[in-house]
Amino acid sequence: MLRQLEEEKVFKDPVHHSVFVQDLTIWKLINTPEFQRLRRIRQLGTTYLTFHGAEHSRFSHSLGVYEITRKIIDQFERNRYGDWPQEEKLVSLCASLLHDVGHGPFSHAIEEVFRTDHEKWTCDIILGDTSIHRVLREVSEDFPRKVADVICKTYSPPIVVSLVSSQMDADRMDYLLRDAYFTGVHYGSFDLDRILRVLRPCQGRIVVKESGMHAVEAYLMARYQMYWQVYFHPVTRSSDILLRQIFRRAGELYRSGYRFGFLLPQLRLLFDDSMTVEAYLSFDDSAVQTAFAQWVHEKDELLSDLCERFLHRRLYKYVTVEKFGQPLLEELRRQWKDAGLHPEYHLEMDTPVDLPYDLYKPGTPDAAEKPPILVWTDKDELVEISTVSDIIRSIAGKHQGKYYLYYPEDLVQRVAPRLSPDIRERFRL
Repeated sequence: MLRQLEEEKVFKDPVHHSVFVQDLTIWKLINTPEFQRLRRIRQLGTTYLTFHGAEHSRFSHSLGVYEITRKIIDQFERNRYGDWPQEEKLVSLCASLLHDVGHGPFSHAIEEVFRTDHEKWTCDIILGDTSIHRVLREVSEDFPRKVADVICKTYSPPIVVSLVSSQMDADRMDYLLRDAYFTGVHYGSFDLDRILRVLRPCQGRIVVKESGMHAVEAYLMARYQMYWQVYFHPVTRSSDILLRQIFRRAGELYRSGYRFGFLLPQLRLLFDDSMTVEAYLSFDDSAVQTAFAQWVHEKDELLSDLCERFLHRRLYKYVTVEKFGQPLLEELRRQWKDAGLHPEYHLEMDTPVDLPYDLYKPGTPDAAEKPPILVWTDKDELVEISTVSDIIRSIAGKHQGKYYLYYPEDLVQRVAPRLSPDIRERFRL
């Protein structure tokens, strides 16, 4: 049941201009400590080391996702579309607002290290002993579970899930526009207002009117360009590699019994795989950077060097490799070791397709979880968008087949005479 505020609350926003809050439950959720923590989690992790303006937070993104969802639902209700279940409005708005509340420091990069899942943490926070849980329970006893089910993509009706998680959802639409704005690029621009006008609820799905297909093409092209120009940027990948290596080295030292001069309680719990919801909620970007600043002074030279590089942006250099195989990597590691370097830390192969971001891929095995975009034609037929769009068909599932080798240029230069001539040529030494 929606409980209206006595007076509408308005957040000024650089992307949507204004974010409107009319419901008391939404207002209370925004003011919980767990949601306010998102101000201290960067939306784009280490990308600020590549695009200096990318300092925006998960807090602002979450408000933006809520606002887009609110606009979609308002459009459905204004036009009285019968396929939209009006009783699902509040659960949709709450799930949109809370969908990222489980993100940890530096977002996806830290998930790769500790094999955590922000969606699982989101559900644990929603269902645990938290202020968010208590606010949701004011709606009904089972309301927290409903919101968690939307996040876990098990909620019925599935049209609610598709608002938050689908190939064209409020989450993606906001982060493309917001990330483009704060990184200062134009790749992520598309006509959001037009897309919102042509969305329709139909047969338990959200579909697009054929007349609006060109706006969706622009959205998917923006998405494609943002992946390759921003999210897959090789310099950002270098900072992600350093971040992962720092935590990997610290974990190795911890398990070996090394006595740290400084160790956050949250990191101890992460290394022990015993992190609690309470401790997780006190873990943010500033805590991690505090640890790194202290680890610069650790006795372990490798950990100290990695932290110093990250904090002072002395990132690894990279070379592009068109054709790559395991024998080349093994030979490089052998030469690195013989030259006195750490092959596990001073050389890393990376390819942009190993990120948690996904391109638009109709017909893939995860189609049930991320169903394709459907177009509602003038003949009242539903067709998958790539079958009627040459533009979408040309980019669907496409990826660049390049590999990148990352290395600390200063250290490798120092041992260059010990490396073979072909390796020196490959790394331009």
